[in-house]
Amino acid sequence: MSVAARLRDLLGLFRRTERSQTTSSRGPVSHVILLDGTMSSLDPGEETNVGLIYKLIDEAAENGQVGLYYEAGVQWTDWSATLDVIEGRGINRQIRRAYGWLASRYRPGDAIYLIGFSRGAFAARSLAGVIGRVGLLRRDCATERMVRDAYRHYELESDPELTAYFRDHYCYPETPIEAVAVFDTVKALGFRAPFIWKWAEVKHAFHDDRLGAHVRHGFHAVALDETREAFAPVLWTTPDDFDGHVEQVWFPGSHGDVGGQLTGFADARPFANISLVWMLERLERCSLPLPADWRLRHPTDADAPRVGSWRGWGRFFLARRRRVVGRDKSEALHPTAEDRKDRLGLPVSERLALN
Repeated sequence: MSVAARLRDLLGLFRRTERSQTTSSRGPVSHVILLDGTMSSLDPGEETNVGLIYKLIDEAAENGQVGLYYEAGVQWTDWSATLDVIEGRGINRQIRRAYGWLASRYRPGDAIYLIGFSRGAFAARSLAGVIGRVGLLRRDCATERMVRDAYRHYELESDPELTAYFRDHYCYPETPIEAVAVFDTVKALGFRAPFIWKWAEVKHAFHDDRLGAHVRHGFHAVALDETREAFAPVLWTTPDDFDGHVEQVWFPGSHGDVGGQLTGFADARPFANISLVWMLERLERCSLPLPADWRLRHPTDADAPRVGSWRGWGRFFLARRRRVVGRDKSEALHPTAEDRKDRLGLPVSERLALN
């Protein structure tokens, strides 16, 4: 890692928060990794949906049976950080850090939840890809050097025999992931500038963001009304032999509406809570610890104002295109978009019965 890269980490280009289960003798632990979007914040009133989920889990984690890792996306501190934001720089270091944190704490029988928004959703899915392709290092092998070696096997797509040897000697035989839960996944590159876009697309081509057989549940909240080409969604293509459960649900609103990145427009929070509540209901069904009154804290309103895709920096994204829906069998419309069912040809997602 270059000196500049180390300085960026130290100065908070990515902001990390950790809570670990430290009792020597313990029962099963839920390890929750949350990777937020670019320029996200945990400041009160500024949280994305991922930030709000983090705070709920942090509150429910007082019993010590939850390991919690949160990392904000790239922060635009000044003009020197512009290329970091444009090119998605640092995503590989972000994934390695989260992988190392998990490897140093996981024990067989624990549960793993990966949650993300925007580029953080892409990183969370790619982290699942590392575990699927290479495996998760055993705790006794989870040194900084071994984490780099594991990621090198992933990044370079090493000879399958070499990767199998690495997995057999240093990783757990199986590492199931209870849930990958993401809001409006976009690729690591978030700005389609000429030449830079093409170079960065190639640079990040090795990432495996597909649903692997080791993933039990996949939940994806997708923005139906986002039109910026730079925010083109990356949906899952469900494998024919996938035995897990996957839902990709389209919600009215833009990238920020569905991910809860409101850029200070607090009036849009009840609308953004629609996708938040949908995701929390599903994670709760997957036994993710949450406060008993979480629903009461996040009222929803389908008629509330929306952030849209033209507010703030959005006005500079002139290349626009409607998103294509219905490519995968797992796609459905949220009930708040039921009026578009006939035009889009998608079923409406079933409501979960409340506990």
